[in-house]
Amino acid sequence: MACSSPQVRFRSCDGNKKIHFGSSEPEDFRVGEDGVVYAERSFQLSAEPTEFVVSAQDKETQQEWQMRVKLTPEPAFTGASEKDQRKIEDIIFPWQQYKHSSPLKRQKRDWVIPPINLPENSKGPFPQELVRIRSDRDKSLSLRYSVTGPGADQPPTGIFIINPISGQLSVTKPLDREQIASFHLRAHAVDVNGNQVENPIDIVINVIDMNDNRPEFLHQVWNGTVPEGSKPGTYVMTVTAIDADDPNAQNGMLRYRILSQAPSSPSPNMFTINNETGDIITVAAGLDREFLFVNGVILEVSYSQELDSMILMGPFQLSIFHDSKVQQYTLIIQATDMEGNPTYGLSNTATAVIAVTDVNDNPPEFTAMTFYGEVPENRVDVIVANLTVTDKDQPHTPAWNAIYRMTGGDPTGRFTILTDPNSNDGLVTVVKPIDFETNRLFVLTVAAENQVPLAKGIQHPPQSTATVSITVIDVNESPYFFPNPKLVRQEEGLSAGSMLATFTAQDPDRYMQQTSLRYSKLSDPANWLKIDPVNGQISTTAVLDRESIYVQNNMYNATFLASDNGIPPMSGTGTLQIHLLDINDNAPQVHPKEATTCETLQPNAINITAVDPDIDPNAGPFAFELPDTPASIKRNWTIVRISGDHAQLSLRIRFLEAGIYDVPIVITDSGNPHASSTSLLKVKVCQCDINGDCTDVDRIVGAGLGTGAIIAILLCIIILLILVLMFVVWMKRRDKERQAKQLLIDPEDDVRDNILKYDEEGGGEEDQDYDLSQLQQPDTVEPDAIKPVGIRRLDERPIHAEPQYPVRSAAPHPGDIGDFINEGLKAADNDPTAPPYDSLLVFDYEGSGSTAGSLSSLNSSSSGGEQDYDYLNDWGPRFKKLADMYGGGDD
Repeated sequence: MACSSPQVRFRSCDGNKKIHFGSSEPEDFRVGEDGVVYAERSFQLSAEPTEFVVSAQDKETQQEWQMRVKLTPEPAFTGASEKDQRKIEDIIFPWQQYKHSSPLKRQKRDWVIPPINLPENSKGPFPQELVRIRSDRDKSLSLRYSVTGPGADQPPTGIFIINPISGQLSVTKPLDREQIASFHLRAHAVDVNGNQVENPIDIVINVIDMNDNRPEFLHQVWNGTVPEGSKPGTYVMTVTAIDADDPNAQNGMLRYRILSQAPSSPSPNMFTINNETGDIITVAAGLDREFLFVNGVILEVSYSQELDSMILMGPFQLSIFHDSKVQQYTLIIQATDMEGNPTYGLSNTATAVIAVTDVNDNPPEFTAMTFYGEVPENRVDVIVANLTVTDKDQPHTPAWNAIYRMTGGDPTGRFTILTDPNSNDGLVTVVKPIDFETNRLFVLTVAAENQVPLAKGIQHPPQSTATVSITVIDVNESPYFFPNPKLVRQEEGLSAGSMLATFTAQDPDRYMQQTSLRYSKLSDPANWLKIDPVNGQISTTAVLDRESIYVQNNMYNATFLASDNGIPPMSGTGTLQIHLLDINDNAPQVHPKEATTCETLQPNAINITAVDPDIDPNAGPFAFELPDTPASIKRNWTIVRISGDHAQLSLRIRFLEAGIYDVPIVITDSGNPHASSTSLLKVKVCQCDINGDCTDVDRIVGAGLGTGAIIAILLCIIILLILVLMFVVWMKRRDKERQAKQLLIDPEDDVRDNILKYDEEGGGEEDQDYDLSQLQQPDTVEPDAIKPVGIRRLDERPIHAEPQYPVRSAAPHPGDIGDFINEGLKAADNDPTAPPYDSLLVFDYEGSGSTAGSLSSLNSSSSGGEQDYDYLNDWGPRFKKLADMYGGGDD
């Protein structure tokens, strides 16, 4: 029967004592230094409790304590009452015996209770009684018991409860060791008044582990590698599984083993695993990617990517077999707890994938001993040849990837060999231009290697070296000038048509039949030069001037072109640099051109500077002087040189009237021969304040306007004239538009004789927009002859012979108006061409009941509300519409 291991504690006031434990039955039970009781042998416990005494002795004082231990077997729970299964242990105060005293003496001590072991996943029934806590004072006092701590009154609460009267401690639910491995409670004993009777004691409840968890691998698939040709015992990888059960007990002790290996060639046991650590190592030889086993004989093979097959090489007839080499192994690994017990242990599996990595045991070999290529001269970054190799190692690995190097034939480094990462070919590339006239053929020696060294004991065969023959093709090359650029030193001022230099080019194509070169000008900023197209002689077409804007730092650059007649035609450029030497061809000038001074003697100094486009020695130092004529110059002014380039002009007299004066100054440079000029300095003399500042500058400026002021004034005048012209044009256009809007009728038909013009009022809904300016004297209306073309009313009569209407005198008497109207009516009634003539006349209608009154010229003074308009019917057809409107009543 399996026995649990109880723990015995002896606690005294001094917790630092060194205690030695002993057992009264040492052949059956042993007590460790930590107080744990162990069974020394396997034996069958009877139903009756087994008792033995555990002693504890202080190594220093030799004091000894004893405790009686009662060992009772714990049957499995079957759902019956716990009282029928076991007897509940009573916890009472310990007793102490001194070794050298007799009789036994009882001494009050703290409660000391060994841990309570409780198996996890118990099926009950619950609550399940564990122990009963008692105090030896419960016979004289009524006590109350309680427990505190995690699992009782602290989370997780309610797992453990105690009967406050009997002190019986019970568990209320199954425990899980993987969640909480142990509980630490404190038991309290108080009287009915709540007074503490005993000191609290610690109760430790250990949850006994049960094998209720399977091992779990950290990864379901483990990946590892092993080099081919590895010796037995080579470490490959480690697989790891974990078990949630107690790792210090058999439930959590794992053991590993290999269940299967795929494929099983060349041996079904190529690997083994350490059953405790999970380390996988090799135990057999034969990990080789480039060999196959056929009838027990190892034959070397060559791998073909195109055929995806292996070619066997041997003393047999050449045969082709499909590639069956092993590139990886798949192992099924099992982990079992209970130290690998297949009967009681729980197990789980995982997969280990081991790839056999290639090692460089096969050197690359060229497919040919000589490769050929060609390249046009002067071309770079051109692939001229492809070098192909074969390698039996695994493709696209460092043992297969080829590296090419040239061992001879290229002392100047004009070629390099790159590796194509896909095909592993060597690409011979030109990196420096090649001249056909110098080298027509290159023979290179090339060696092929791998990215990693060959395995130990393997040498490079002759097939790892090859030669490359490269032919250079002649092409038409560009002519070149020498030297380029060409420097010519020449004094400026060289006249046009002078010979300057000869600038010729050379053709590098010595083996091509070509005519002579032709020359032309490509760039000549100042257009000073020309070149002979045959012999390259350069002459001038204009005077060379160092002070030109096209000359920078005394240097003038021109570019020329040389062309041949090859196929295709080629050309080259050359630059001619002309260093122009200075001559004294420019006289110095005064700067600035204008100055201001006071009209009194003090202060009146003016500082001036001489400027000369020439350079030393044809420039400064300069000499400054005033001319002899006119005599007023030297009488009024004096000049003194203060440095090589500067002088000071001042008044000679005490007072000079304010104004603007032109002072000529003669300046001479230091060239040989000298160059001089007379420069006019415009001096503004003004009244000055005590600080020497002019106070009447405006007056002086008005007296002598500069060019800028004159231009500004002219611009203002032009702008004013334009504005006036635009205003006049606008007025004329306005008059024309006003005349075009007038109602054009014949003067004879105008019945608006002396009608007065009143303020206009807005018309009614049908009012039309007429120009009331037409209400004027009939004789002032323009005749038809001057009417603008296309301006005619819709209801105007056609052009026929004009009837004879009465003509009113220029200054009629007011009494003649009625006669004039009557005569006009009669003439109109007899006129067949008078309106209406197949058209409806449109008259303005202001609406009925207008508060503004009628604007009618016939009766403007009356409201028209009660007037009789029947007489309008007598006026003829022209007034019929008015008679209908006004004579018809309210309708």
